[in-house]
Amino acid sequence: MKWINRNDSESNYEDRRGRGVKRGAAFGGVGMIIVAIIALLLGKNPFQAIDMVNSVVPGQTSEEVVDPSRMNENEDLKVFTLGVFNSANDVWTEIFRTQMGESYRHPVLVNFTDQTTSACGGATAQVGPFYCPGDEKVYIDLNFFHQLTHDYGAKGDMAMAYVTAHEVGHHVQKLLGIVDQVNQYRGRISEAEYNKIMVKMELQADFFAGLWANQASKLGIIQLEPGDLESAISATTAVGDDTLQKEAMGYTVPDSFTHGTAAQRTYWFRKGYQTGDIRQGDTFNDPSLR
Repeated sequence: MKWINRNDSESNYEDRRGRGVKRGAAFGGVGMIIVAIIALLLGKNPFQAIDMVNSVVPGQTSEEVVDPSRMNENEDLKVFTLGVFNSANDVWTEIFRTQMGESYRHPVLVNFTDQTTSACGGATAQVGPFYCPGDEKVYIDLNFFHQLTHDYGAKGDMAMAYVTAHEVGHHVQKLLGIVDQVNQYRGRISEAEYNKIMVKMELQADFFAGLWANQASKLGIIQLEPGDLESAISATTAVGDDTLQKEAMGYTVPDSFTHGTAAQRTYWFRKGYQTGDIRQGDTFNDPSLR
């Protein structure tokens, strides 16, 4: 992936590198990692599981811990991720203006180290990149990209770009009212049925990531090079629910899927890239996902 016109603006950027959150209760560190792993094995949202534990531990306090030696950590990944983030916002600004006649509200990118807090609760790096609709911010511990390469085998710039563009896709869903509509079903239908809706939302964010790649190329922001699509697809394959569950347990539990299979995630990313048309991304009414 080659930059043609990279936007390095930090107007919607919050740098928390080297600034962690230390919790005063005994349950933390390795304990939080265990909670995240158990949640993943059960098909749960590890972010919510960790936040739930935080909320019930009596007398737990937290404080900010600053490590100056890590405040400029992964600077190359910060520059790259910020460029992708800004390009995604430029793409969606244009789509909202030309196709919807509306203004696009920018989210904020937060880079953090190890642990952080958000309007959605506390989170550790083990949760992975996430979008919080409560404060409209995308949270990424840049060390995740090392994990993406070494642990998941998803290499190359486009694998990393896909992750950031996917999270911005969730912000687009927030602006379109989709996130709020999905949340209305929480607790009102069975867990299996709700998981199916979550899969549709995640696959649409994958579609939006592919759409970003299409439009960023057309707008002269990036130029895709040989191997770039394969790089992105290595990431969509690596984070499929079936892939993760097989690696963790040796088998899959389809009713617990919350993000979609590797094949589904790859299909919708490809569709977004190939069509570049937001109208083609209605996963909620696609017959194949019923």
